Amino acid sequence: MEGLLRQPQWRIIDQSAVGIHFQAVQSFGTDDTLCASVGADKAPATARTWVHYNTVVLGIQDTKLPFLKNGIQFLAEQGYQSIVRNSGGLAVVLDEGVLNISLILPETEKGIDINRGYETMWLLIQNMFADFSKQIEAREIIGSYCPGSYDLSIGGKKFAGISQRRLKKGVAVQIYLCVKGSGSARAELIKQFYEIAKNGEQTKFSFPEIIPEVMASLSELLGVELSISDVMLRLLHQLKKSSEFLFAGQLNEFELELFPGYYQRVVDRNEKIAEM
Repeated sequence: MEGLLRQPQWRIIDQSAVGIHFQAVQSFGTDDTLCASVGADKAPATARTWVHYNTVVLGIQDTKLPFLKNGIQFLAEQGYQSIVRNSGGLAVVLDEGVLNISLILPETEKGIDINRGYETMWLLIQNMFADFSKQIEAREIIGSYCPGSYDLSIGGKKFAGISQRRLKKGVAVQIYLCVKGSGSARAELIKQFYEIAKNGEQTKFSFPEIIPEVMASLSELLGVELSISDVMLRLLHQLKKSSEFLFAGQLNEFELELFPGYYQRVVDRNEKIAEM
């Protein structure tokens, strides 16, 4: 069953090739803008794709780490900038081998059950890679970074994580797909970050004990060298099958007016944390 994947129209906003000048704070401001727009019926269901260079995206809970500044300094020394997103979860790594997909859907009158949102993304990814005949499971992978009940894995190794953002009758279901490169190397980076930012202290919140070997990229797991473009083509094929009309677009006039406000909220949040 296609469920929420079946939409009258799918608009695709492809920002996967924008490059180094496209910052993660812009992405989170954009998804909030799209939630407000799609939720207000000012735009159809939208799929947005994006890639960011060497960025570690922290969750709100990560800001409670006792030696957070030391951890951020370590990441900077490794060539990674850090930002805090405006949704839940914990630290994740973004780089040029990680494709992010956001599905922005309108809430129906009954609302979209949170598990239904997760399962919609899981189904999409299963369909995109069905030709490999590999079982893609959705369950928590202990030892991964940002663990959750909808971690996507093959053979017990996680390659993707899903989150959701709900705003003004719009739902953004977001996934990061480790397409290529070393999944365990990304996990090792986050492991060291937590070791430095926690520094052996007892904390009120529980942070994951990272086991790098439980994470991998799709290229590693499928035994083929996938590119971001390869995965984009698979995504477009599935969205075309799930709608009467698939079209490429950018922010419309309504969204362009909303964006500065939502973008500034993300910037303000990060400035407040930097001052702590």
